[in-house]
Amino acid sequence: MNKNLDEKYMARAIELAKKGIGAVNPNPLVGAVVVKDNRIIGEGWHKKFGGPHAEVWALNKAGENAKGATIYVTLEPCSHQGKTPPCAKRIVESGIKRCVIANFDSNPLVSGKGIEILKNAGIEVEVGVLEKEAKDINKVFFKYIENKVPYLFLKCGITLDGKIATRSGKSKWITNEITREKVQFLRTKFMAIMVGINTVLKDNPSLDSRLDEKKFGIEKRNPFRVVIDPNLESPIGAKFLNFNDGKAIIVTSTDNKNFEKIKEYKDLGTRFIFLEGKIFKIGDILKELGKLEIDSVLLEGGSGLISTAFKENIIDAGEIFIAPKIIGDNSAISFINGFNFDSMEDVFKLSNPKFNIYGDNVSLEFENL
Repeated sequence: MNKNLDEKYMARAIELAKKGIGAVNPNPLVGAVVVKDNRIIGEGWHKKFGGPHAEVWALNKAGENAKGATIYVTLEPCSHQGKTPPCAKRIVESGIKRCVIANFDSNPLVSGKGIEILKNAGIEVEVGVLEKEAKDINKVFFKYIENKVPYLFLKCGITLDGKIATRSGKSKWITNEITREKVQFLRTKFMAIMVGINTVLKDNPSLDSRLDEKKFGIEKRNPFRVVIDPNLESPIGAKFLNFNDGKAIIVTSTDNKNFEKIKEYKDLGTRFIFLEGKIFKIGDILKELGKLEIDSVLLEGGSGLISTAFKENIIDAGEIFIAPKIIGDNSAISFINGFNFDSMEDVFKLSNPKFNIYGDNVSLEFENL
């Protein structure tokens, strides 16, 4: 077949898949395009967790014309009955002649079985078209499905001298409005947002998403709100607790299990993760969040949590937004602290840096591959 055409239609499938950002976790982003006689006759994407998969939307639009056509899918069609019927079987029933796939699905429930169903039905299968591009949009899914540990993405906004707040804790606003819009996108993209108790006590943040849906082309979704609170100091009236959506999670010490305020928190729909001691490893927190089927976490701070994450070398990727502002105060709050390196060879070095411009702000995006 024509390689250029295969890549053209797979690129379209990848663009469609991105429309599911923030809506399908912990499922993968998937797009599908049905082509016949070099014309798209059906396309779709996975729109919502628990809803029909991309292949079903595309095949429904193609209808009877799907017979003898080619379907392009960004991820191996599922072969098992989950919240929806198996897509591989649906493709076979549609009369599709050829199936082009970007990535194998590393989910043990699928992992080659979908392709096997297609081949056994006499469908021509090709795997690996725009493989890297399709895999890039599902980094969260692949990490979570293979390890059951959420993908950890760091976000912070800093001054040119590396501060996230003045010595009195004032931080509004370091970055500009364009940057703050990008943050709302990240809060929708990732399934949970995590901060420390000091952030709650100082700023009383809502930790919700205020995404401009029109501008970003995806639906807004509020993340799970995870607060690391060893001594259970979160006020009952804290904004992050009062959404009545069951998405507030407090990580606290097992010493607090019988604390009388626990019932008040639970009456608000708050969930708890109890860990031993008062100093927690972020790696342990992520494992517990993984058990709740949370596949990704946006780490927003404060500096204590960020420093711990660097110490544990547990950050998968991140974006540090930098404003052209200088506080110039040694007592102002740095975004990271507590380290004492003797040489430049030993310091933290962010991998695969990419630079973005947001008006008069810039950002350094990085990824630990």
